[in-house]
Parts: sequence; structure tokens; C-alpha cells
Amino acid sequence: MKVLMVNGSSHVNGTTARALNEMVGVFQDAGVETEIIHLGGKAIADCLQCGKCSQLGKCVIDDDGVNEFVEKAKEADGFVFATPTYYAHPSGRLFSFLDRVFFSNSDVFMFKPGAAVAVARRGGTTAALDAVNKYFGISQMPVAGSTYWNMVHGRVAADAEQDAEGLQTMRNLARNMVWMLKCFELGRQQGIPYPETEWDSTTNFIR
Repeated sequence: MKVLMVNGSSHVNGTTARALNEMVGVFQDAGVETEIIHLGGKAIADCLQCGKCSQLGKCVIDDDGVNEFVEKAKEADGFVFATPTYYAHPSGRLFSFLDRVFFSNSDVFMFKPGAAVAVARRGGTTAALDAVNKYFGISQMPVAGSTYWNMVHGRVAADAEQDAEGLQTMRNLARNMVWMLKCFELGRQQGIPYPETEWDSTTNFIR
């Protein structure tokens, strides 16, 4: 089993990475492979709404990371998307990344658990979490939770060491994801089919 983790911060070793690394230890102890993708300072373009992905099966914009991530996502079993909090929302780079990844290949994520993680010096994290969680809800992804909202506080990574409950929340989140992954794997082994999805109806109120 493998979990892909995305760091939406511009800092490779910042508070967001510290939160993810707390989860990595739990995943490794449980025998779950992990890979962290650092978006860092990559220039990630916004979705152009061109619709070409429906024809090509990939995003037409050939910049760093989006299509490569989708290829990895096809083989992954779960996902963690982590972000710093900018004005009570996720980083712009993570938003652009998620828009294009999910719009171009949402079926890659169906029925695979996802978790959102937000970090901040102080506030705005719940709004940032809400924004990321919406990608899961529209893509038929089970959402992983913890014993508190999935957040860690600290302006820099060293500050996070003082947020004992935040780091505990990350460990419990990882444990919950491991449990979900094992349950889903057992279901597949037992031949339990995925739910049937209806696609026929699309309601447009403005014609």
C-alpha cells in the first residue's frame, strides 16, 4: 500500500513538512509506503477551462508536476494534501494543482481515502481544511479524520514541536488512514464491489 502526500508550501522544511513527517513515521511503522511531493516554488498554472483533458486524458498544460502526479496517483491507495494557511485559504499553488489534477483525472481518486492537513501560525485553518475537503467530496473519496481537526500550529517548523496536540492529531490521522486502507484492501480481497455510480443526469438551470 502507498500514500501520496503533497506539501503545498513554498518551504520544503517548514511547518507543513513537519506535520507530514509526523504522519510518515506512523505509515512506515505500519508498512505503508509514502512519497512526499513538494510543490515548493514550482510555477503551477491555473486551469484554463479548455476541456482538452477530457480528450487527451491529461492536462494540456505541460508544466512541472501535475500530469506526473496523476500517473503516480493511479497506483496510490490514499492521499494527504497539506497546505499552509494564506488568508484563511490554502496556498494558491495547491489550489491550482488540485484544480487541474482533479478536473483532468477525477476517476483516479474514486473510493481512495483522502486527508487534508492545514498549518498556521494561529488561525484560518478550518477554512483552509474545508476548501481542500471539497475536492474529496465531489470525487467520491472517503475523508479521513482524526481526534481534532487536521491542523498543526507554528510559524516555523521548530514552533510545531510545542504543539503536542497538533502532532498527536497527525499521528492519529495516519493511524486512521492505515485502518481505512487495510479495510478497503480486505474488501477488495473479499470481492466486495465498489458502489454503482449514476452519471446520466446533469441539471442546468440556465439554458
